[in-house]
Amino acid sequence: MDNVYNYLLNEANINYGDSVVLGVSGGPDSMALLHMMLRIKKALDIQIICGHVNHNSGREGQDADEKLVKDFCNKNNIVFESMVIKEYGDDNFHNEARSIRYNYFHSLIKKYHAKILFTAHHGDDLVETILMRLVRGSTLRGYSGFSKEIICDDYKIIRPFIKLTKKEIIEYNKQNKIKYAIDSSNSKDVYTRNRFRKYIVPHLKEEEKNVHLKFLKFSETLLEYNNYIDKQVQKVMKKVCPDNVINIELFIKEEKVIQMKIIYFLLEYIYQDDLMLITDHHAKLIYDLIYSSKANSFIYLPNNVKFIKNYNNLLFEIGEIDKQDYEIEIISYLNLPNGKNIEVIDKSKDTSNNTTYLLSSDIVLPLRVRNRQIGDKMVVKGMLGKKKISDIFIDSKIPMQDRNLWPIVVDSENKVVWVPGLKKSKFDKQNTNSYDIILKYY
Repeated sequence: MDNVYNYLLNEANINYGDSVVLGVSGGPDSMALLHMMLRIKKALDIQIICGHVNHNSGREGQDADEKLVKDFCNKNNIVFESMVIKEYGDDNFHNEARSIRYNYFHSLIKKYHAKILFTAHHGDDLVETILMRLVRGSTLRGYSGFSKEIICDDYKIIRPFIKLTKKEIIEYNKQNKIKYAIDSSNSKDVYTRNRFRKYIVPHLKEEEKNVHLKFLKFSETLLEYNNYIDKQVQKVMKKVCPDNVINIELFIKEEKVIQMKIIYFLLEYIYQDDLMLITDHHAKLIYDLIYSSKANSFIYLPNNVKFIKNYNNLLFEIGEIDKQDYEIEIISYLNLPNGKNIEVIDKSKDTSNNTTYLLSSDIVLPLRVRNRQIGDKMVVKGMLGKKKISDIFIDSKIPMQDRNLWPIVVDSENKVVWVPGLKKSKFDKQNTNSYDIILKYY
């Protein structure tokens, strides 16, 4: 912790009298950071603005977390600011919460004319993030996890704990008798990060106790290479992709590593803070669209992003999706044209038509979701023979204007395996049966 203190005092470019913003949840990491910054406050007479976000997620104790942070700030003459997330949209919960959280911190930066935003992400967080993205697929920058310092428009984001482990932070709290809150959701295996934290990272630490520093070096190396390639791509982008429209004829003349970097560059430009929604599969969909024999075609990506191939050009649109035909490969998470979502999940006890349980050996992967086609039929679970999808719509009293965009899940042989929210097919398994794919519609 002495190294962190020295870094903050001598290298973080904090000057006497500066204003800084801290993101503080009330957990052990952020409370340790708040305590550490209090020491810097006494040394440099800085103004600390503590930003707390109540996620309003239904978890017990969130109001108590806020009170804990507020009481600490009041006791130590620290400015306390807070907000409650009143409602969420249909986006992925964690990504949406993160976006709201950082937008709020950005507003505090502006309000107090601060120059730095500090967050308490530590070395174990970095290991978990990199592992999750390696398994899920990401961009080269995405695989690097997160950086110690990020330069934004008029301020920096600094994560001074990046070389520390959770264990070291907890020990610091014990030594300094710092009270903190425990998020009960951190122990639930339903969250991917929790499973990496509980079952995978400990094994890596058995092999190398300072594995977090190895991952930090890996992260920094990836960023160095990514920054170099970015410089080369920027030169190519001016002619191959002016105004974010790819000239396909020029694109296909480039080396594949440059081609893919152009695609990733566009995805990073489009998704920015929501980059976790994107995997390497999405990049491949765009690549395949470019090389498709069809002169005019398109694909949909999460958050109502549409990539369109128009003869020699590839462009994208963001926003409302019209009532054209669509077909999207199901990878992990999809924001659908009707405003709903389909997500591949790990566990569920839901037996409604909003969740289906499939066995991959029964169908032909990959699965796709599309709108209805003339003649679509499905063997409904518990029934003999096939039933027309149009009849399912009629039986379910689905309005005419909603039917064209209603999602139909099919396998690669175009067999209908699920009409989300309405009917399951013969391929659906009971909860107690063998299955290896769970799809949730919401």
